[in-house]
Amino acid sequence: MSANSPRSLWLPKLLFAAVLILICILVIHWVTEENKPWIVPSEYKSLKNPLTPSESNLNAARQIYVDECSQCHGDGGKGDGPQARSHYPLPADLTDPKLLANAPDGEIFYQITVGRRPMPAFKNRLTRDQRWQLVLLVRSFSKPKTPSDGSASSSKTADKK
Repeated sequence: MSANSPRSLWLPKLLFAAVLILICILVIHWVTEENKPWIVPSEYKSLKNPLTPSESNLNAARQIYVDECSQCHGDGGKGDGPQARSHYPLPADLTDPKLLANAPDGEIFYQITVGRRPMPAFKNRLTRDQRWQLVLLVRSFSKPKTPSDGSASSSKTADKK
C-alpha cells in the first residue's frame, strides 16, 4: 500500500457527503414549497367573474372539466380522480364549502390560470372565458344540492300542519 491511500479516500468521502447534504437541502426545500399557501396577487383578488352561471356556461365548463380536470379532481370534484393518488400534494376537494368560502372568484381564476405543481397552468391552454366558466363550475361543486323532486318542500309543508 502506498502512503497516499488514506488521502485518496478522503476526496470521494467528501464528495459523497456534499452530495448527501445537497439532496437533503433540496428535499427540505421541496417539502416546504409544496405546503405553502397560494399567494395570489391583489389585482386578481378583486376580479369579479364576468360570466353568469347560466346553463350554457356550466355545460361548456363541464366539458372542459372532463377533458382537463377530472383525471385528478374526479368527476364530482372530490379530488378522487384516477390520477389523484399519484400526485403530491393531493388535488383539492372542490366540494368542501370551507375551501372556497373565503376565496373570491379572482383567486380561483388565478389558481386555474397559473397552476402550481402538480396542477398545470391553463393560461395558454384555455381561453379567458373558459377559465371563468371553470370558476363557475368549481363554485357549483361546493353548493348544497337542492332536491329536484320537491320532496323537501312537501315535508316542510307537512311540518307546518
